[in-house]
Amino acid sequence: MNTPLEIIQINESKAQILSDLAKKIYIPHYPYLWEEGGVDWYINEYAYPVAKIEAELKDRNNVHFIAYLNKEAIGYLKININTATKSFDPNCTLELERIYIDIQCIQKGVGSQMMNFVKQLAVKYNKKEIVLKAMDSAEKALQFYKKNGFEITGSFKLPESVFTLIKPEFRGMYILSFKL
Repeated sequence: MNTPLEIIQINESKAQILSDLAKKIYIPHYPYLWEEGGVDWYINEYAYPVAKIEAELKDRNNVHFIAYLNKEAIGYLKININTATKSFDPNCTLELERIYIDIQCIQKGVGSQMMNFVKQLAVKYNKKEIVLKAMDSAEKALQFYKKNGFEITGSFKLPESVFTLIKPEFRGMYILSFKL
C-alpha cells in the first residue's frame, strides 16, 4: 500500500465517532466468539458504549487514535501509557490494548503502519517494552504480532463471571510483548 495512513489522537468530543467505528470494525472480526446476544452485549454495554469511551478519553493514561486512509476512518488504537499488569513495570511498559482494522483493509499494510506508529509512540514515552493481549484463537492476529516482533510471554483465561456470553472454548488469551 503506497498511501500513508493519517493517525490522529482523539478527545472525548469524538467518543461517538469512535464508538460507531469500533462497533463497525469489531462485528465482522469476532462473531464466532460469542453465544447468542454476546456480540450485542460486548459492543453496546461492555467495550464501546459512548459513556465508557468518554470516561476513557478523560483518563490521561488512555490514549485513543483513529486511523484514516484517504480521509476514511479505517482503524483505531487504544494505548495505556503506563500499563498496570503484574508482570510488567508500568514505568517501562506501554500497553497496546486495542488495534483494530476494518476487514476491508486487512493485508494491505495498514496494520504494519499502525504498529510502527505504536512503536514510535513507545519510544516517545521512553518505554522499553510494548505489551498486548490477544485471543489465543485469533491465528491471523497472532501471526501479525509475531511478524512484528512480538513474542508470547504468558496466557490466561477471560473470567467467566464477566464474560458469561463468550463460548468457553474461546476464553483463552495470550500476553505478548515486544522489547524496544
